[in-house]
Amino acid sequence: MAIGLPGNLAKQILPRYPDVPKGYFAVYVGETHNKKRFMVPVSYLRQPSFQDLLNMAAEEFGYDHPMGGLTIPCREETFISATSNLSRS
Repeated sequence: MAIGLPGNLAKQILPRYPDVPKGYFAVYVGETHNKKRFMVPVSYLRQPSFQDLLNMAAEEFGYDHPMGGLTIPCREETFISATSNLSRS
C-alpha cells in the first residue's frame, strides 16, 4: 500500500527544523522514553518497508506525535536494519 501525503498533511507530520538538511526529515525511534533521533531521506517515504514502519507509528500515535516530530515505535535495531536495506536499493 502506497502512502501519498498531501502537502498540508506532510507539513503537519514532517515539520521542518533548522538543523535538518533539505531533502531529509527527522524521526524519533524507540520503544521507551529514551528515543533516538535519525535523519531520513524524504525518498524513503516511497519505500514499502518504510511505509510499514510509518503505518505502525500511525497505529500507535496517530499524527499527534509526543516528541514534536514523527515517532516510530520500534526497536532501534529494527529501524537501522530496515533503513540500511533501503539505502542499498
